[in-house]
Amino acid sequence: MSRSTRARWRVGLTATALVTTAALIPAPAHAEDVTDYAITVDPSTEGATIDDTMYGVFFEDINRAADGGLYAELVQNRSFEYSTADNRAYTPLTSWAVDGTARVVNDAGRLNERNRNYLSLGAGSAVTNAGYNTGIRVEKGERYDFSVWARADSRTTLTVSLQDADGALAEAAEVTVKGGWAKYKVRLRATRTSSDGRLTVATAGAAALDEVSLFPRDTYKGHKNGLREDLAEKIAALEPGFVRFPGGCLVNTGSMQDYSAASNWERQRSYQWKDTIGPVEQRATNSNFWGYNQSYGLGYYEYFQFSEDIGAMPLPVVPALVTGCGQNRATEDEALLQRHIQDTLDLIEFANGPVTSEWGAKRAEMGHPEPFHLTHLAVGNEENLPNEFFARFQKFRAAIAAKYPDITVISNSGPDDTGATFDTAWKLNRDAGVDMVDEHYYNSPQWFLQNNDRYDSYDRGGPKVFLGEYASQGNAFKNALSEAAFMTGLERNADIVKLASYAPLLANEDYVQWSPDMIWFNNRASWNSANYEIQKLFMNNVGDRVVPSTATGTPALSGPITGAVGLSTWATTAAYDDVKVTAADGTSLLTDDFGGDASKWTHTGRGSWSIQDGQYTQTDVAAENTMVSAGDTAWHDYDLKVKATKKAGKEGFLVAFGVKDTGNYYWWNLGGWNNTTSAVEQAVDGGKSSLISKPGTIETGRAYDVEVKVRGRKVTLLLDGKEWGSFTDDKPAEPFRQVVTRDAKTGELIVKVVNAQSSAARTSIDLGTARVRSTAHVTTLTAAPEAVNTETATPVAPARSTFGGVAEKFSYTFPANSVTFLRIKKR
Repeated sequence: MSRSTRARWRVGLTATALVTTAALIPAPAHAEDVTDYAITVDPSTEGATIDDTMYGVFFEDINRAADGGLYAELVQNRSFEYSTADNRAYTPLTSWAVDGTARVVNDAGRLNERNRNYLSLGAGSAVTNAGYNTGIRVEKGERYDFSVWARADSRTTLTVSLQDADGALAEAAEVTVKGGWAKYKVRLRATRTSSDGRLTVATAGAAALDEVSLFPRDTYKGHKNGLREDLAEKIAALEPGFVRFPGGCLVNTGSMQDYSAASNWERQRSYQWKDTIGPVEQRATNSNFWGYNQSYGLGYYEYFQFSEDIGAMPLPVVPALVTGCGQNRATEDEALLQRHIQDTLDLIEFANGPVTSEWGAKRAEMGHPEPFHLTHLAVGNEENLPNEFFARFQKFRAAIAAKYPDITVISNSGPDDTGATFDTAWKLNRDAGVDMVDEHYYNSPQWFLQNNDRYDSYDRGGPKVFLGEYASQGNAFKNALSEAAFMTGLERNADIVKLASYAPLLANEDYVQWSPDMIWFNNRASWNSANYEIQKLFMNNVGDRVVPSTATGTPALSGPITGAVGLSTWATTAAYDDVKVTAADGTSLLTDDFGGDASKWTHTGRGSWSIQDGQYTQTDVAAENTMVSAGDTAWHDYDLKVKATKKAGKEGFLVAFGVKDTGNYYWWNLGGWNNTTSAVEQAVDGGKSSLISKPGTIETGRAYDVEVKVRGRKVTLLLDGKEWGSFTDDKPAEPFRQVVTRDAKTGELIVKVVNAQSSAARTSIDLGTARVRSTAHVTTLTAAPEAVNTETATPVAPARSTFGGVAEKFSYTFPANSVTFLRIKKR
């Protein structure tokens, strides 16, 4: 997942699922609110074939997506393994309260070597677990399975109870413990519904406890050690063609060592699949890149099983031994690299091997003798060192091809949609004849509306594209609209873009590290974002082949880039001096040497600015987006010069131009992304996209001469008198987009239209030589641009209707701010 520290087996819409009501048919708009468009379809020409696996989902354990999320375990820190290695605020008793005496012990009396900690509970004492969010969620009448590993030198009784502030939530149960480690089980039935439950385990005599667990009996598909039903059902309802797992930044960050005495039980490791299989009490623990602990109760077996359950292709990602996500280190240990390559070969055997093989036997022992039918595997994730990554990728690729030639091995192009890393990675992949390249980008809605044609010009003879992560930086309907417009371009280029998945998938609202996300939840409920509704509409109505079509477009941008100038920092202190803004004709627009005050500047961001030693200095090293601006928003065609010096912190400095307001501007981000990359970013309504980027760092204490030349819509950037780069921002944001596909099974034409503007689109549609019935089944998503679905309100939801005016040539008015799918049967 592109992480700055700041920043198919298809079921179509059927007639039985559609509601025919006049209220749901888009009403004609007033003449002054209508824009005219035309769509022309050419059914006599075949477009690209669309694979069943075109759209899928990407699961990464971020935002508590696994423990406290999709993994149905209700007890937090069940094995007392939480550590400051996971989060500085953690202790081994995080989420537990002690009544009496208890201590967490790491000694030879442990349950097993990989489960290092256990709880020593004194006689007459108890421990209580708070679960996730507001507590343990139970529902009246439902059954819950409690289990614990325990040992006691003398016979003792454990009492297990569920309660909240209002009293008992289930009848308490007792188990007798004596002797060495053994697993004890109890079944509880909830007598009341509560989201604030607490689980208490009390002992009469001294006892040792580990793996304290409480699972709902009703997991998805009824699996033991299973998944939370409502979340799994929402994912299944998308009908995804693949599941990419387990990450993301989890895969390519941290140590590449294993979890053993040899590594001193390393707690900050990359995600390694062998850590995550077998009995849960024997699985390793690990810190999570996103600031919490991973129990690995949800592991590779469960990922494969879930993929199979929902009819999706499993697509695992393994580390390439080059870290990313701001770490940017290449492992030089050849023996360690070869061990990871062998682990990857073993993974394929675990997924596909016969039960007579070593790893196929382990799969069978876990309950699945049949193979999981693995066909695709990705090596690496967003590595920002393309040459180092590719050298290692080639070794993985060669080893896999030698033993498993039918496996598609997927490479990647780094963390962004453009820039030097992207270009280098693509050249390496193209020259080596790699099968598929994973692209990731998180950009503004404006970018997605501007780049519908991104893949039109890709080399048809080169590697295919896996768009493994993308999103438009928000969960409002306007974000989903822009993604829908972009997706029409993905489908149109289905011969190039073979796989695509929105990211991230899940977010627990009380543990958010990244937003936007497709599905939101807490311990009591889950809800679909607007983005989910768009993804579901496309994923449930893909079609099998593109039918070529064209639509009238939007004129190119005219007029120059206009706006004031600005200075900013991000998690850094910096000083600025000698600001000069000069018009193209030589007229001085602004000069400031900060010899007096800073009255010319308006502080609109965070941080703390002051004049120090004749420089304008931002002194809060933790503050992000500390913008100050000066000048006239009508300025155009000017040169901006400034001296900038980084004082301390994680990044460099930011020089802004074309500043309209706090959400609309350009800035040159020098030393961004943990001081690894410099880029020009454009902000539109608060969402940022990179226009040009290059690797680079900013030295602390050095004064840099920064110059920005704005001419019309072209911008040239100079650093210390040398041209750093240039770009021209003249691409229109197309609000009206379309794609047409054909469903081979039903013969239907599926006309998909996105109207991402405030006026309705009165559209003449020419279906050419297609012979069609007069009635179409229609699904429409429309809402206010800022509408956001929540736990209690769903303003973005599909409306289904029929339209009876279909002919070879007909007119249809697409509502403002809408996505409309018309399924038209052949005659």
